[in-house]
Amino acid sequence: MKTNTVNSNIIGILRQNDDFNDWWESNLIIIPFFNNQEIKITFMDFVPENDPEFIKDADTALQLFLTKSESDKFDISKLVYKNCMDFLNAVVYDEDDQALWDIKNPNDIWNFVQPTHIFVTRRDYEDQSIYININCECDWEQEHGLQLVFKQGKHITRVSSIDGHLTNADAYGIPDEEDYLLKQFERIERYKRPKWWQFWK
Repeated sequence: MKTNTVNSNIIGILRQNDDFNDWWESNLIIIPFFNNQEIKITFMDFVPENDPEFIKDADTALQLFLTKSESDKFDISKLVYKNCMDFLNAVVYDEDDQALWDIKNPNDIWNFVQPTHIFVTRRDYEDQSIYININCECDWEQEHGLQLVFKQGKHITRVSSIDGHLTNADAYGIPDEEDYLLKQFERIERYKRPKWWQFWK
């Protein structure tokens, strides 16, 4: 008999969405990255019989992402602040945005960001990795919001409006090698060394 639940070792039982058969939704999960705010996590575009490795790969990514704290959030403040400023510079000035223009410390940008949902999905071509996509409301882009995407739950690989794309490469039809944050991900991973490496320097 077909079940309408799947089990994650990291976030527990996820129930199949009533409207989308390939969406599986968790209960509210504490997210340390957002100061322990509770947010629902959804496995998206997941058909269990078609991707038997999905839950294992998703759990690996989630385990890594859920170790991130607010200090990790502040590490990407400049990227989020840049997204805000790029948007404001592209539209007509609105006095309601003055508080955003007045930001002096990029870390303060988080006062204008409200995370709403977290999606875990597999990129369906190129690297076929698991990506964690955090959808947020934000005060500067009220129509399309803000998304923060972490490849394999490790490092930020996209900061953009919510457009359904996991990478800039996908959004703009360019090779992964020309996607700056994807290249940064590969650089960081390539130069990781085990702790014993320090003794060989």
